[in-house]
Amino acid sequence: MFYVYIIYSKTFDVYYKGFSENIFQRLSYHNDNKSKYTSGKGPWELVYSNVFETKKEALVEELRLKKLNRKSLEVLINEQK
Repeated sequence: MFYVYIIYSKTFDVYYKGFSENIFQRLSYHNDNKSKYTSGKGPWELVYSNVFETKKEALVEELRLKKLNRKSLEVLINEQK
């Protein structure tokens, strides 16, 4: 399984979109400052995730999410709650 996720930093009021086979391990990676973009901007909180059977599907969805503006991201996140 492949996951597309959105994490949020309340400290910096910023969202990050990504993809992983293990979102909880990846979240730890972000919170341990091992990712260049997210380093020093945590703590990060998982606010959205979606699962896909294939890597290709997940990467297509990740690209779509990365093109969304903030308002559209927040609508998507709130719809999942």
